[in-house]
Amino acid sequence: MARIRLRNTMTRKVEDFVPLDPGNVRMYVCGPTVYDRAHLGNARPVVVFDVLFRLLRHVYGEAAVTYVRNFTDVDDKINAKAAETGRPIRDITDETIAWYHADMDALGALRPTAEPRATEWIPAMVAMIEGLIAGGHAYAAEGHVLFRVRSFAAYGALSGRSVDDMIAGARVEVAPYKEDPMDFVLWKPSTGDQPGWESPWGVGRPGWHIECSAMSDGLLWEAMKDRLSPEALAAPHVFDIHGGGIDLQFPHHENEVAQSCCAHGAADPAKGFANYWLHNEMLLVEGKKMSKSLGNFFTVRELLDQGVPGEVIRYVFLMTHYSKPMDWTADKAREAEGVLRKWRRELTGVGPTLPAEPVRRSLSENLNTPLALAELNTLFNLWTFLKGAATSSEERSRATEIEGQFLASANLLGLLIDGNVPLFSPMDLAQYGLRLVTLRLQATATKDFSAVDALKSALITAGVEVRMSKTGVELVPGPGFDPAKLEDI
Repeated sequence: MARIRLRNTMTRKVEDFVPLDPGNVRMYVCGPTVYDRAHLGNARPVVVFDVLFRLLRHVYGEAAVTYVRNFTDVDDKINAKAAETGRPIRDITDETIAWYHADMDALGALRPTAEPRATEWIPAMVAMIEGLIAGGHAYAAEGHVLFRVRSFAAYGALSGRSVDDMIAGARVEVAPYKEDPMDFVLWKPSTGDQPGWESPWGVGRPGWHIECSAMSDGLLWEAMKDRLSPEALAAPHVFDIHGGGIDLQFPHHENEVAQSCCAHGAADPAKGFANYWLHNEMLLVEGKKMSKSLGNFFTVRELLDQGVPGEVIRYVFLMTHYSKPMDWTADKAREAEGVLRKWRRELTGVGPTLPAEPVRRSLSENLNTPLALAELNTLFNLWTFLKGAATSSEERSRATEIEGQFLASANLLGLLIDGNVPLFSPMDLAQYGLRLVTLRLQATATKDFSAVDALKSALITAGVEVRMSKTGVELVPGPGFDPAKLEDI
């Protein structure tokens, strides 16, 4: 079986990935809080972990991988949106989830195996909180329940900081009912206008961190115990991979580790919850942090509506290693568009076979997507050379084989999934080609080529590659193609 290596945030090392049960590989990734459109930064972990999901399915088999990504549908931001708009919370969250699905589908992301909503798991959260109180790791105070951070000696292992350092350098909520400034909320009371559920501590709602602990345990352990191997059953409540953006490493993931380990009696954070932790780095726009005040804040839907295809967005993400900050620039988008157009223009519709080894190997080495793209481009160049040089049936067969490997490799990255379908909605450029041919015939007779030059210039301005020869005219949408600029021609 092919070897996969991943950088484990918990150990700060690139390690061989060894699942607890190769027949049931389990991964959990923190999903969105559903109150508004997903911005470009929200999309990066979706693409990163979609590539990992595809790689795991390729190596272990599609039926052998369970991928869970949650929806946080109980949160103060959602409450504020409901108060601002006067709309029911469920309407807001349903609408936002539908938006999220549409936008992430446009980026070529596979739907996870399960997408639990936090509100569907309240009883499991209450039960986990009760267990933490019974074990001395949490306490109730004034309608709240708080996790006792200093009861978990290994707190800070994931982020690499001590509790005292965190208190000195972090903004923590100071409340009279806290035993320690670092203690965090597991349950909080709800007023009449806030969503709430009955609990031993009164009507209230869960804190953010307990949600993921309950959902990951319920779906990746409790629901799967009857089909796990003895090796996996020997590590109760532990699954293989937990991921998310680096902004979640602390406090969200750190708190998940603490409460999950304490809930299940595990003292070692490296062995009591998730075996491997992966975090993608942040996203920049034109070299700056995305910010509404800088005017560089935009959603995935805004880019799509501006005519930037989801596949282009995905390609730009893949150009940077997930562990490095990614800079979204207009130049990168144009470059990605040009490459994808070239690939799609040349594909003949051959079915994929197996991914080429250099591409698969690049992904298996800590998801090295930039190297995988480079290998993919090399494969494309080899294929086009062989296709052009082939003179025998054997050579043509070899070219077809390489084309299949190229397409399968691209598919492994989530690219060219629909084969040689045009990148954008197809636009018939034939009318412009016919007009150009007609004008050129007229110009040949009159010796006045100004109309030919004007039309050619307008087409180029619209991003159309104009290829004129003695035998005819070929018009090809190129990088930066903008159909809107053709409307006035």
